[in-house]
This record gives sequence, structure tokens and C-alpha cells, in this order.
Amino acid sequence: MSIPRTGQAAAPLTRAEFQQRFQLRFYDPAYRSEQAAIDRLEAIAWEALEQGRKAPLTRPGGPGFADPAYEISVQWLETRERLLAAQQHWAEAATPSRVLLVCGSARNDGTCPGEISKTWRLSGLAREVLEAAGLQVDLLDLSRVTSEYGRTIHPCKGCVSSAMPLCHWPCSCYPNHALAQADDWMAEIYERWVAAHGVIILAPTYWYQSPSPLKLMMDRLVAADGGNPDPSSTHGKHLVEAKQLEAQGWDYPKHLAGRVFGVVVHGDVAGVEVHRRGLCDWLEWMGLLDAGAAAKLDRYIGYYQPYCDSHEALDADSAVQEEVRNVARALLQAVQDLRAGRLQPSGPPVQPPRPK
Repeated sequence: MSIPRTGQAAAPLTRAEFQQRFQLRFYDPAYRSEQAAIDRLEAIAWEALEQGRKAPLTRPGGPGFADPAYEISVQWLETRERLLAAQQHWAEAATPSRVLLVCGSARNDGTCPGEISKTWRLSGLAREVLEAAGLQVDLLDLSRVTSEYGRTIHPCKGCVSSAMPLCHWPCSCYPNHALAQADDWMAEIYERWVAAHGVIILAPTYWYQSPSPLKLMMDRLVAADGGNPDPSSTHGKHLVEAKQLEAQGWDYPKHLAGRVFGVVVHGDVAGVEVHRRGLCDWLEWMGLLDAGAAAKLDRYIGYYQPYCDSHEALDADSAVQEEVRNVARALLQAVQDLRAGRLQPSGPPVQPPRPK
């Protein structure tokens, strides 16, 4: 079995370094009258870091876990219960069809630019089509990460690269209270993905790639593709146990398989095609089914035109507006076909020689 390699992590913070970093969040002079209280909180936070109190509230996992007595984060268990309930509700024939629209722009009129994104407007076009057809629509606006206090998607730590069973479903890396990483949005986002029968991702192209809030969500969804639903089987983040478990044979469960997807990518100069292809490849890899060619769109809006009037360029581009509506219409049909049993993965079932 592979032996864990170590030596990259930085030295632990000294007490003085920790104090300096903690106090930075209270830089505003308005806090000065409460300096004594801040100092007391800082002492508590230092103690939590020294003791590694990642999950200060735990309870035994109980029946159904590999080690029923293993203490698991109460917050993780609560998220797990919501995902199981959402999956059960998703599978019931009587459940109304639900579509998750992901607005992947980092901008809204509450951020520095003070103006909504074109992606938000395109999301609205798709929403109108779906709601007019009677579907439930859940609009996930990832720009809230940049404009809303305490709204954070923490980055993936790459547990998968050491051993797939080390990556838990849902992700157990966060919240990490010892590192003050308590405000993680992904627990809610996981539930919204599980509840959806169809997903449309709408995104602008930033430097040939996805905007950072969208990419943060994508990376954290690695837990849905092969993630371990039982952290007691690795006793938390016990790397050697996880390596042994994968070496014995791991089935890489696809926890979001069976949903359908569409993609809308737009840009102004370059990169939309590779961006759209990357999103579609990622979604297919996770086991989602594409809703057909009409549901996979990449277009330029205001090609090589000034940024300052790009919304006017969208106003004038009635063709791209209708193409976005067609993405929604294609997804609508695919959701209906999927739930009626008419949509199946293309080709005969095969056993991959290199599952991963």
C-alpha cells in the first residue's frame, strides 16, 4: 500500500502570529470599545486551534455505519439526513419535477460593479420557460458568495487524490471550527442538487474558464462522484485506513447520477467553446444525462464590443435570447422523458475496465 508522503505543510502558527491574524477581522475602529471582549474570544479561538476542535459537537453514528460507535460531527449527520430525505423525495413518482438553475456569474448589483450580470438575465429567460410549464425552479445565484456576508464556499482540499474513500459524501472537510471555517454554503447546495431532476448551468467565461464561485462549487461536488457516504469506515480523515479501503476495491458511487442537464455559456472575446465543453464533460462524468444538442449552448454577446454597453448588446440579440429559451425547452422535455422512463443512457450498459 502507498505510504502517505508528508513535509509540505507550513509550521504551526505561533501565538503571536495567530493573534495578529485573528485581530485583522476587527480592524474597523468601531470595535475598539470591545477590545477586551475580542481578546477573550481570541483566547478561546487559539485554544480551539491548538486542540484541533474541528467538530466540537459529535455523536455516535449508530446503526448503518461501519463503526456505529464512531463519533461523527452532528452537523455532518444533519446534512446527511437532509440528503437522504431529498434523494427519497426525488425518486417518488408523485414528486413535482424540479429544475436547478445555477447562475455562475460572480457579479450582481450588490457587488462592486453595481450592475446585474448578463448571466442573471439569461437565467431569468430559462426560468420563465420552465415555470410556465409548471415545473418547480430553484435558482442558485452563486454571486452571493461575493456580495453577501458569511456566504462562503470553501475550496476543495483534494482528499480524493490521496484516497477516494477519504472524500466523504457529503464533504466532511467543513465546517472546520478550529480553523474558523464555519460558514460553508455547500451543505445547502448539495441538498439542492440532490432534489433536482434537471440542472442548467449558466455561466460567463472568465479567462477561458469558469468564474471562481462556480469552480469552487464544481470542485466540492467531487464528493458526489465516488465519495464515501460513511466517514466511520475511515474513522474520519484517517488516511491509512482510506488507502487500505480503496486498495481492497472501491465502487466509486455516483450520487447524482440520473439527473439531466443543460449548459449555457457566454463570453465576449474567446473561450466559450472550451468552457462549455468542460462543463458538459464534467456533468457527464458525474453520471448526469445531457438533454440533447439544443441544451448545450455557447455564444458570444457583444463580440469584441465595449464592455460598457454589453447589456444593450444582449437587448439587441434576440437570437441568443431564444436559444437560451430553447435550452430550457430541451431540458423540460428531457425531464419529462426521464421521469416517464423514455430517456435512458445511450448505448448498452458496459463495465468500465478502469473505474474511477
